[in-house]
Amino acid sequence: SQAIDLVKKGQGVFNKIENLDKPVICAVNAICLGGGMELAMACHIRIASDRAKFGQPEILLGIIPGFGGTQRLLRLCGLAKAREILLTGDQISAKDALEIGLVNQIVPEGRLLKESVGLAKKIASKPQMAVRLIQKAVREGSEKTLQEGLNLEAELFGDVCETSDMKEGVRAFLEKRQPKFQNR
Repeated sequence: SQAIDLVKKGQGVFNKIENLDKPVICAVNAICLGGGMELAMACHIRIASDRAKFGQPEILLGIIPGFGGTQRLLRLCGLAKAREILLTGDQISAKDALEIGLVNQIVPEGRLLKESVGLAKKIASKPQMAVRLIQKAVREGSEKTLQEGLNLEAELFGDVCETSDMKEGVRAFLEKRQPKFQNR
């Protein structure tokens, strides 16, 4: 049906975001409902202003979320909270979103962009091979048993130990200086 085709396309776009090797930071300033919240949940880190509100109001229209809302919300917040948000259609505050793990941090409204860009710059200053491998370990490991995830982590650790950046990071630590990463 057209409805199924539409949601599969939306899910495909959000899956691409979620599966990126580079971290995606979402800055939520005000109202984040329905598809907007589904987009935010596909991002890797969510920062909210103190006035932000979140919700999945689809039930109020007689529908359900279609772009991943039911699945990502339960993985981020747990089964009980996800059910409550999805079944009531109620909006929650930024404070409540932080408490249930939907957002990573709350900042004053006037500082949202500055804090979000600051976090992006902080992550961008790190060795990018390690960033990519952490993204891969978290993404793929979340779908595995603990032991399978630990095995994946060990393999990726072995990969990163072959990089020049790892050697530079260890040297800089021992020499008590800031590392100069080359992303190699």
